[in-house]
Amino acid sequence: MAATIIEIPSSNHILPGAHQLEPASFPKSIDTAPSNPREVANAWVSSFNSLLESGDIDLSNLFLRDSYWRDLLCLTWDFHTLHGPEKVKDLIKKQSKKWRIKALKVDESSDFRNPKVSAIDFKGAVKGIQSFLTVETEVGKGRGLVRLLQDPEDRMKWKAFTLFTTLDELTGFEALVDVHRPTGLEHAKAGPKNWREMRDAEENFEGGLEPAVLIVGAGQGGLALAAQLRVLGVRALIIDQNPRVGDNWRNRYHQLVLHDTIWYDHMPFLPFPKNWPIFTPKDKLAEWFEFYANAMELNVWCKTTIKDSKWDDTSRSWELTLDREKDGKETRTLHPKHVVQATGASGEPSFPSEIQGLGDFKGDRLIHSSQFSSPQEGANGRKVVVVGSCNSGHDIAQDYYAHGYDVTMVQRSSTLVVQCNTLVDVTVKGLYSDHGPPLDDADLVNYSVPNPVAKRVQMDAAQECMRVDEPLLRGLKAAGFALDSGPDGSGLWMKYLHRGGGYYIDVGASQMIADGKIKIKQGQGISRVNPYSITFTDGSELEADEIVFATGYGNMRETARKIFGDELADRVGDVWGFDEEGETRGLWRRTGHPGFWFFGGNLALCRFYSKLVALQMKALEEGVATYEKD
Repeated sequence: MAATIIEIPSSNHILPGAHQLEPASFPKSIDTAPSNPREVANAWVSSFNSLLESGDIDLSNLFLRDSYWRDLLCLTWDFHTLHGPEKVKDLIKKQSKKWRIKALKVDESSDFRNPKVSAIDFKGAVKGIQSFLTVETEVGKGRGLVRLLQDPEDRMKWKAFTLFTTLDELTGFEALVDVHRPTGLEHAKAGPKNWREMRDAEENFEGGLEPAVLIVGAGQGGLALAAQLRVLGVRALIIDQNPRVGDNWRNRYHQLVLHDTIWYDHMPFLPFPKNWPIFTPKDKLAEWFEFYANAMELNVWCKTTIKDSKWDDTSRSWELTLDREKDGKETRTLHPKHVVQATGASGEPSFPSEIQGLGDFKGDRLIHSSQFSSPQEGANGRKVVVVGSCNSGHDIAQDYYAHGYDVTMVQRSSTLVVQCNTLVDVTVKGLYSDHGPPLDDADLVNYSVPNPVAKRVQMDAAQECMRVDEPLLRGLKAAGFALDSGPDGSGLWMKYLHRGGGYYIDVGASQMIADGKIKIKQGQGISRVNPYSITFTDGSELEADEIVFATGYGNMRETARKIFGDELADRVGDVWGFDEEGETRGLWRRTGHPGFWFFGGNLALCRFYSKLVALQMKALEEGVATYEKD
């Protein structure tokens, strides 16, 4: 009997070595709202603190059997999502000191943070008590959030369905902000140099100064992390091969506008002005990054590349040889303790070089989307084929059509499509908006949801997005465009975390496809490129004056191989996708190679995780943490 071959939908594909994330199940909720949520929350916290004091590690009286504790650096120096009380017990057993957390406290410092009855699912059918928390640990202070439900298996006792704890500061090494901010008079005490002269000397690392951290890449990731390190008193240097800060956005295609909203995209410490547009044009963002680097006093060397790199396991430090262009060329050797690859959320451009006949093409342009700036003027119906159907492919196809080209998009598998306004209104409205809570509180609510629970919530959110967008999606299907709703129907955000792409946030191109203005060639691979056409695996052929491969990017690990060599790349793990607990692999945490870090993501991810990476580095620098133990 022949074996049955089960074909996995492309929307459920995961990255090599990653784990498929199983969605959580929601328990039943309370039938009637408690009269005093504050009393319930305080009673639970009191019981939790009593357990900590006793040294007990059995949480079955405090957590539902099917519950989740997401912890970022409070329990250990790593990220964990622990499913059920037994998983927590297993982790704590491994620690030299059972509990690094000393106490929780209900946070009643604002109306938004006060304990309250709140929906836990998307539809509002499962309601419990949500309470912000403050966290005291052996190494510093943190914040948290607990969602409590009644346990029908234990006399309707209030127990945690989700608990989130995250480190916020290190004791004795508090950030130099607010009451700890500098006076601005340091130059007067240092002698004849004024502030400008001191900044120049610091930025150029004169007089034998060395950075503790070298960051490769001056995009949102590098800038956000450098800002967090600066306020923690950790000397950092950003290097970038481009001539100016912001060029990583400035040099992208002509019509690019961010597909995320301003409320979601703020950088640490310095939010966008109140008159900033909702969706940021790429050149405007580039100018903001340049301003941000200056305002935050970040040390940036542009037109600088790594010529050679060596890691010393004994001294736990790097030896980096840098080539820098500044008033001529110079070579500098530096010895940081940490190197951060912040060259983007992905790796090198993924170009299908295996296709036959690429060198035979005689049209005007055959490029990867990373090389695309804008269409040529005076197209007069010239034919362009855009291979790829995600954000870049759509934006480029839309730009070509606006310039008078005859445009065909090649869609090899299915794509998730959601209109930008729908995505905002359905998924983040009320949390990230002009009338939403303070940004730190919005982030805490957002990231407090363990990924398995988030996936279950997003399954319902995706259904609502498709309901709202149904007329557009119907038109896309009629045009031959293949649609999906993400892994297990969980929508855009989960598809992003699962595999880093496979979606389009619609800013106009979808209606062009539905109207037939942008044609679709669906479901066929390319067998060869001819001098003025493309032949597909079904034998059909498309004329082409220009071809753009919007075929995405590789893994960040391969960029590390290109910059730092095989030894490092073979020692670190892959990036993106989920580990066995449901945390993102490789990013914002230890990589498997001491002193080497991957950092990337959209602006919101970089804002949130930059503090956590900076705290890990500060703890290592001050001896609060080591690589050998948690």
